[in-house]
Amino acid sequence: MTDTAKEKTVVILATGGTIAGSGKAGKVTGYRSGSLPVESLLEAVPEIKDIANIRAIQVCKVNSDDITASIWLKLANTINELSKDDTVTGFVITHGTDTLEETAYFLNLVVKTDKPVVLTGSMRPATSISADGPMNLYQSVCVAADPAAEGKGVLAVFADKIYEARTVAKNSTYDVMAISAGETGSIGIIRNNEVFFYEEPLKRHTLKSEFDITGIEKLPAVNTVYFSVDADPAILEYAASVSDGLVIAGAGAGEFSQTFAEAIRKLTIPVVISSRIDDGLITQDSVLCEGTIAANNLSPQKAAILLKLSLLNSLDHDGLLRVFSEY
Repeated sequence: MTDTAKEKTVVILATGGTIAGSGKAGKVTGYRSGSLPVESLLEAVPEIKDIANIRAIQVCKVNSDDITASIWLKLANTINELSKDDTVTGFVITHGTDTLEETAYFLNLVVKTDKPVVLTGSMRPATSISADGPMNLYQSVCVAADPAAEGKGVLAVFADKIYEARTVAKNSTYDVMAISAGETGSIGIIRNNEVFFYEEPLKRHTLKSEFDITGIEKLPAVNTVYFSVDADPAILEYAASVSDGLVIAGAGAGEFSQTFAEAIRKLTIPVVISSRIDDGLITQDSVLCEGTIAANNLSPQKAAILLKLSLLNSLDHDGLLRVFSEY
């Protein structure tokens, strides 16, 4: 271990996912997510010890589709507590790719530290040929240990690139470069163990965020309703009955049928309008129903997270307009 590495401690919080998946040797499908412990992941990348001291914590061992708000709160509280330790330089969270973007954005809004928090995963299980997990884990530790990553909010590292939590997204069911950031792109690159940043996140996050989950055990219920041709508006009525707020994944710039619009106008809970389209934005002056909130360029799943936290703070309509502009 180098003298520089001895001065740095990176905490790895393992949650499972494909990066910890195990299956038939060489195969990329038919594996069991989250079956390997964090120690096995570290054994596959002995070079990490040259970057930093590692403290490993197994938070859970699940497929990321089984991530819950309780796990989010546990991760956030753990990071907030451990970040007070001056010997801790940064954090890496190993995570399934399906909901990695959601966990990243939630943490981006509630973590209270400038220290780097980096999420990573893989598209191939550890037992496959050319598994991508080891390199992604190694590069994530490089970023978490680099002072240049401080103050940039929660990040995601995947296939040599660095993404900010607000825009990172999964865009393929199989590609080893499935994690990207659409039209906004990456904010940095890793080559070997060197980290290069080229952009700076501008939206509010971490220490500048107004959201605080201290002592919180449960988040408000927010569900997402996907519009498609001939979608039954009765779905909206049911969704509203089990929700504190709704997000509509509309067509195009957040649009939907007249029957959907009529049903939305009758709802008495906050409604945020997003789009099922990957890129672009929705402006407040373009929403079809008065009283609804434009999600700007947040995906439906990320708009739902911001709405949950906004409801936790009991924000009114004007407050929601402000939050969806600032975050």
